[in-house]
Amino acid sequence: MQAALRLSVEHSAAPFTALYTGPRLRLEQTGAILAETLDLPLHIEPGLDGPIHGEADGRPWQEVKAVHGGGPHIRPDSPWAIGSDTWNAYLRRAGHHLLELITRHSTDRILIAAHGEIVLAAHTLLLGLPEGTASGFTVDHASLTRWHHHQNRRGQQRWMLDRHNDTAHLVPEAAS
Repeated sequence: MQAALRLSVEHSAAPFTALYTGPRLRLEQTGAILAETLDLPLHIEPGLDGPIHGEADGRPWQEVKAVHGGGPHIRPDSPWAIGSDTWNAYLRRAGHHLLELITRHSTDRILIAAHGEIVLAAHTLLLGLPEGTASGFTVDHASLTRWHHHQNRRGQQRWMLDRHNDTAHLVPEAAS
C-alpha cells in the first residue's frame, strides 16, 4: 500500500499510461491495489510470471539453494530443480517479454508490478549484460526500480537506470 501511495504522487505529476503484472496470485493482488490507487486498467502479462521453479515450487528457498549449491546464478545453465528454468534461459525468456512490452509502449510511461527476478531481467536486458555475469543486484520486496529511456539534444538514445531497489516508502515516519 505504501508503494501505491508513493506512486500515486508520481502518477499525478507524470501519469503512467499502462500497468502490467504477471499471472501469479501475489502479483495480481499487488497489481489490483495499484490499479485502484492509480485508476488504471491492470493488464496481466504471462511473460512477467517469473521463473519456473519446477519441483522447487513451494519449497523453502534456503533448501533449494542448498541442494543446487547456491542460487540459480551459481550454475546459470543448469536447472535448480527438476522441471525448473535455468537462470540464463529465464533471463532470455523474461528479457524477450520485456523487450516486447518496451517496443509496444515505446513512447509511453509504463508501470510493472513484478517479482525481483523481472527487475534482474530488465537490468540484464537494458544494461546489455552478458550471460553468466558474476555480479548481481539486490532487490528487496516492495522496492521500486525506475528505468528512463533518455534522448540527448543530438537525438542519441540510451537506457538509464534512474533508481534501483528504492525502499524509502517503507521506512516508518519518525514519531512527532
